Amino acid sequence: MRQLSALDAQFLHVETATTVAHVAGLAVLDPADGAVDRDSLAALLLARLHLSPALSLRLAEVPLGLDHPYWVADPAFDIDHHLFELTLPAPGDDRRLAEAVAEIHARRLDRTRPLWEMHLIKGLRGGRVAVYTKVHHAAIDGVSGAETLAALLDLTPDGHLPPNGTGQGHPSPPPAPRTGRRQSAKAGVATEAGVCPEASAAPEAPARPKAGAAPGTNVRPEAGAAPGTNAIPETGAAPETNAVPEAGARPERAATPKAGTGVGVVTVTGAEPEAGVGGTAVAGGGGGAKPGLVGMLASAVLHGATQPLRAARSAMRAVADLDAIPLAAGLPGARLIARAARAVRGDRQHRPELPSLAVPRTPFNGPISARRHLSFGSLPLKDVKQVAKPNGISVNDVVMTLCASALRSWLRERDALPDEPLIVAVPVAVRRPGGKDLVGNQISAMVAPVPTNVPDPKERLRVMGAVMGRAKRRFALAPATWPSELCSLLPAPVTSLATPAIFRLAGMAFPPVNLIVSNVPGPQFPLYLCGGRVLSYYPLSVLTDVSGGLTITCFSYDGMLDFGIVACPERVDDVWSLLGHLRTALDELSDERVGDEFRDGVGVDLVAG
Repeated sequence: MRQLSALDAQFLHVETATTVAHVAGLAVLDPADGAVDRDSLAALLLARLHLSPALSLRLAEVPLGLDHPYWVADPAFDIDHHLFELTLPAPGDDRRLAEAVAEIHARRLDRTRPLWEMHLIKGLRGGRVAVYTKVHHAAIDGVSGAETLAALLDLTPDGHLPPNGTGQGHPSPPPAPRTGRRQSAKAGVATEAGVCPEASAAPEAPARPKAGAAPGTNVRPEAGAAPGTNAIPETGAAPETNAVPEAGARPERAATPKAGTGVGVVTVTGAEPEAGVGGTAVAGGGGGAKPGLVGMLASAVLHGATQPLRAARSAMRAVADLDAIPLAAGLPGARLIARAARAVRGDRQHRPELPSLAVPRTPFNGPISARRHLSFGSLPLKDVKQVAKPNGISVNDVVMTLCASALRSWLRERDALPDEPLIVAVPVAVRRPGGKDLVGNQISAMVAPVPTNVPDPKERLRVMGAVMGRAKRRFALAPATWPSELCSLLPAPVTSLATPAIFRLAGMAFPPVNLIVSNVPGPQFPLYLCGGRVLSYYPLSVLTDVSGGLTITCFSYDGMLDFGIVACPERVDDVWSLLGHLRTALDELSDERVGDEFRDGVGVDLVAG
């Protein structure tokens, strides 16, 4: 069976009494006259489990923790261990929903079973239902998470129904688009760094219902909003790659698109595989069976013997990115050392110089507690694009500016705004050929300053566009591998013991970043789960001592930007106000007032828990 990579295992090691390392999403649905119930979800999951390997595999630990664990099939898989149902107390408003989800989000997953859970939540106001799903980050990244979600969704309300009354249905084919390009639910949910092209070939579809509209009712499309509106690329993804028409596509590197166009997955070709990327086979352990004790120990001995060599190679690759690594970039001579390391490796390609990555202190940096609060809300994608186009920048840059503005306002209210810009980490998908069906992470990270120290909104937008443009150009020239390389420096037994202490110490003394901001693209047409229309999908991410007590994640879906904010209440006392500041930031950047539903407060649903 396949072994976890050093990066995958790191997501296991970071878990402590105060840290959980799963990623999640909250889908709010029209219940389709009660069709979305526990029985229908169970039938759908069992029928499509084979489409997502991460849902059926559990961990097999190596004795004494001598090596990274393995993924093995769970012979005792029971859907009742993963699918749960609850009903919100009256009045069932969004605040109650946020509180219930925050409590579930704070709980660790059971490592003796496949690392995921799904919770059907009933009792929402207006007859809606919600589905909260969490999967451990050791099993998925943003790309595979989107593909896991897509495996359960349909393009039509009846796509889940059994064909001719026999067996559970499969994802139904979509209506033929005007261009003739095939679309599917799996293609519609774009990958972590991929988007639909600006001239999208998405099928015509009714506009997403306004917040507060009666379930099951459609509303007229917004003026000027095409059903095939462009999806948002992953925040910080490299701009020098083409759009990805289907999830899982593996494009070659291409020329830089125009400002404001989407980007694709950074596909690494011809590169030396990282240790453990995609997993390694163990002697005596194949065919999905649990690897034998002898096989695991033999592999552990082999890996231990070769660890010094692999650590040296990883160190050399990491040093080549020294000027892009948080904390290390501030060391005297970091840029000269990085250039020298690249010269030794024969890499003489010029890289744009990065700005200072010195991390200022903020209230949300430091050790976190076990509690979680969250908030979620939506902004119209159309209005964000109307800001991006005349300013000659990408939609993604506007999203980053909105986050910078919201953080600036929140910190000013508490007299805690530092003079220096905040430092933000942005995940980027780095996919390898043949990596589509592998369980685990194929990601890197870009670290960049966001201009929270710039008072003028328009100037803040310009600076953000320039900073992100430089960072993305550098990443496109040489995708950073330092997150994986740093995880590979120490032997597995040492890493598992040292990681919690290192993270706690770093959070207290020298945090490498202020927070993580992630932006995942989605389809710009409606999708259905067990016949119920998905009205919104709010992504929820991970908090650690190192990354701080706040994370902002955004998902573009059906003409809206759905924001999910997760916070440690001991670090962030009010997550609701952050979403209010996001709305205000968009108002500041708009050349003219936005649509009626936004003016009336209907298009932005701000909730917190």
